[in-house]
Amino acid sequence: MGMNETAPAGAARAAYAAFHRRSISDREAFWRDEAKIVDWHTPFERVLDYSRPPFARWFVGGTTNLCHNAIDRHLAERGDSPALVYISTETGESRKYSFRELHAEVNRCAAMLKALGVGRGDRVLIYMPMIAEAAFAMLACARIGAIHSVVFGGFASASLATRIDDAKPVLLVTADAGMRGGKVLPYKPLVDEALSIARHPPRHVLLFDRRLDPQHAMQAPRDVDWAALAAGHRGARVDCEWLESSEPSYILYTSGTTGQPKGVQRDTGGHAVALVSSMRRIFSVAPGEAMFTTSDIGWVVGHSYIVYGPLLNGSTTIMYEGLPIRPDPGIWWKIVEEHRPRTMFTSPTAIRVLKKQDPAFMKRHDLSSLRYLFLAGEPLDEPTARWAAEALGVAVVDNYWQTETGWPILSAQPGVADTPRKFGSPSFPVYGYDVRLVDGATGADSATGEKGVLAIAPPLPPGCMTTVWGDDARFIRTYFETVPGRQIYSTFDWATCDPDGYYFVLGRTDDVINVAGHRIGTREIEEAVQAHAGIAEVAVVGVQDAVKGQVPVAFAVVKDPARLDGPGGAAALQNEVMQTVDRELGAIARPAHVHFVTLLPKTRSGKLLRRSIQALAEGRDPGDLTTIEDPSALEQIRAALSGSAAPS
Repeated sequence: MGMNETAPAGAARAAYAAFHRRSISDREAFWRDEAKIVDWHTPFERVLDYSRPPFARWFVGGTTNLCHNAIDRHLAERGDSPALVYISTETGESRKYSFRELHAEVNRCAAMLKALGVGRGDRVLIYMPMIAEAAFAMLACARIGAIHSVVFGGFASASLATRIDDAKPVLLVTADAGMRGGKVLPYKPLVDEALSIARHPPRHVLLFDRRLDPQHAMQAPRDVDWAALAAGHRGARVDCEWLESSEPSYILYTSGTTGQPKGVQRDTGGHAVALVSSMRRIFSVAPGEAMFTTSDIGWVVGHSYIVYGPLLNGSTTIMYEGLPIRPDPGIWWKIVEEHRPRTMFTSPTAIRVLKKQDPAFMKRHDLSSLRYLFLAGEPLDEPTARWAAEALGVAVVDNYWQTETGWPILSAQPGVADTPRKFGSPSFPVYGYDVRLVDGATGADSATGEKGVLAIAPPLPPGCMTTVWGDDARFIRTYFETVPGRQIYSTFDWATCDPDGYYFVLGRTDDVINVAGHRIGTREIEEAVQAHAGIAEVAVVGVQDAVKGQVPVAFAVVKDPARLDGPGGAAALQNEVMQTVDRELGAIARPAHVHFVTLLPKTRSGKLLRRSIQALAEGRDPGDLTTIEDPSALEQIRAALSGSAAPS
């Protein structure tokens, strides 16, 4: 590329660059144009209020409603077109809802929420598996102006209780159970335990009974059966609450470097504009076309590109409960053949899993509808990207973003210009994002080709988080005060930019790790490990893994070393620690290994040398160790690692 690129490629690069430049230099005019793709009940008075940096308010004074924009406004033109396709290979169930049918379901759910006392500004915590009713609940909250907080169904009761106490919901919506790999995962006992330890439990629990866990118990009058309540609200019509653009739409918790998760707060108007715009300009999906996103509603990708993005755009969304290899590794390709999505969005981890399967499963299905495969969640390696592009015969688009931003920061933008792509790079800054690479120590801009912290000069564009729920000071402290001398948003990721303007993301600058696209703070895992009575101290690091990107590995100091020589020894204790993590945080955070040592490597001032531990675990040079308090601690780490198999 560069000097040798073809004329069409050069023209595409120039078209992209001009579009991006206008989004930064003529920000208000740019976003005024983009905002025309959303229905406004009251027109906005100002595009942007940035009078209180770093807080940005977009489309000030405009009132709108996400549910109206996702469903109601499409009824006249495409009321009988498919809106939501639900497929579960766990239960064998599949259902298709037109926009009109989805409208009826969401209205009924909204009436149910109002009957349980939920009103505008109230929080509703949703702890649901990947079922259509979860989408109904999210959209019903949006309809009545309630703020939903979806918690991933894999989180354990202690994690759920933490989020309950922060959001203080008036209602918790759940199901009797989820399923994974054919195994029933009871939800209700986890909910009951969470509510027993939460300081601010909701008044009601609304439970959708899937008949998967006949053992679940209902506690009247707190617990309400979904089907029984729904029966009384058939045919209900509930008016949309018109919210000022900056009013919150949802809270989604994300891991931090402390054990206390951050509640990412999203607005209403900016969120709607950014998502509809991104559907067309990034994901290249038109109204009436389908998109298949394989994430979970408990993560931001599920919020943005299973529930809101496609529906706001008047597109069909495909919601899937199941694994990519069950009932066989052709299941996703069968879905593509049957439902003809234009764009598919999944994670590099999922593609690495499918890459190991017999290619015959892929070849038996017609994938001709698929034009783009978007991959995000963790760094995309070149062999995986190349394999997917060649095996599927589609354009692979690596994109990079965060829970905090809600939509991509770096990506090729085929709906703007079909720029050439480089394997291993998420291409260029997305329009609206003023991306910089900065020196984390001095705050100066990094030179081309030099490693720097990937940062965004504020104001953040529409659709990004507006603050941390209930904690403006934490929003500023966490995101805008880490680069010396500059109020600039830090992504906490290292990156480089090559002479052609392509970005390459290298990994975290902080202690958050990326396990199969799920961000988990090492501090959270450490606290979960230390919940075991036998553990005195622990360090958790993320270690590179060929399939999952990273896996957590724990190094723990045991209170009573004799325990390691007792019945079952280290293996039994490791198993107990992993069970403790499952209980405290959820199986998703379970360490790949727990190594036992008598001391951890620290500086003389007591700071844990996590980077050195991580380097040893990955077979790299541990770096400058002049400040280490006791060199034998690192030797123990080396010995522990050499005495076990590499993480799998």
